[in-house]
Amino acid sequence: MSLAFAALLIGAAAAHGTLVVVNKSDSTVSLVRLSDGAVAATVQTGASPHEVAISPDGATALVTNYGTGPSPGSTLTVIDVRGRRAARTIAVGAGARPHGVAFLDARRALVTAEGKKALLVVDVANGALEASIETGQEVSHMVATTPDGKRAFVANIRSGTMTAVDLAARKVLAQVPTGDGAEGIAMTPDGKEVWVTNRAVDTVSVVDARELKVIATLPSASFPIRVAITPDGRRALVTNARSGDVAVLDVATRKELGRMRATLEGGSGEGRVLAFAGSTPIGVVIHPAGDRAYVAHATADAIAVFDLGKLQLTGTIRAGREPDGMALSPLQ
Repeated sequence: MSLAFAALLIGAAAAHGTLVVVNKSDSTVSLVRLSDGAVAATVQTGASPHEVAISPDGATALVTNYGTGPSPGSTLTVIDVRGRRAARTIAVGAGARPHGVAFLDARRALVTAEGKKALLVVDVANGALEASIETGQEVSHMVATTPDGKRAFVANIRSGTMTAVDLAARKVLAQVPTGDGAEGIAMTPDGKEVWVTNRAVDTVSVVDARELKVIATLPSASFPIRVAITPDGRRALVTNARSGDVAVLDVATRKELGRMRATLEGGSGEGRVLAFAGSTPIGVVIHPAGDRAYVAHATADAIAVFDLGKLQLTGTIRAGREPDGMALSPLQ
């Protein structure tokens, strides 16, 4: 056990489960045991994976293989979490450049396809593409769903919009302008609000999920890139890539409660996807207990672990090169 992770366990019960981390520059996924912070396995994926989602039973991880430079990815990697291995690859079409991913139910998942300006419905169980819903927007990047699975919301970076999709009718309901660089997206647990980070204008938009209108615009400097909502729905965590910190926002009052920072040394080596310097937080996932958050610092090749009660760094976990998207499975 590393000294950094040992510090995390002082005065608190050890977490259980597996943190699944995609490593963009290595084209791998790290399966990290939360009980001791050790990498239990490293699984090869397609080129430059960006995001990952976990099935409702925790047994399957679905990874989007984004591709690199002029060679867009066209596949998803299905990982058996218990077996710690790649189970199969799902083709989603040439030029798809799959990115955001979220499980819709035990069998199906939603995947954004930037190259196709679409939201894909994937039958993970059968390894097949079930449907493609055109967003008509530029760089359809991340996706979130309502708790009942009836609607999906897609953040579109270049268009600066959020696309609302009726999943039963498989049609677009609205294009909601949020702000330039709309990238990160998350839904409150009650299904009432969608939060979108607009990285080019340093704002976070709060969208009414039923009326499909922006009801609040909050400042979050600098370069807000991802957002996650705590399980109790009370707080939103926003990773700010350029300022190198995580803003903690009160969902009800829309006020900033504080910032969490981990100043980590940059990783070495060439061929990285991200060009930022310094300790750059991107992916963020919150433990179901709501007491801690895991934040991927891509340029430091490390995951920062934050105590959400104290808003303090309590430990670090080492993964592969350029960690980005993450997901949690209760299995270990």
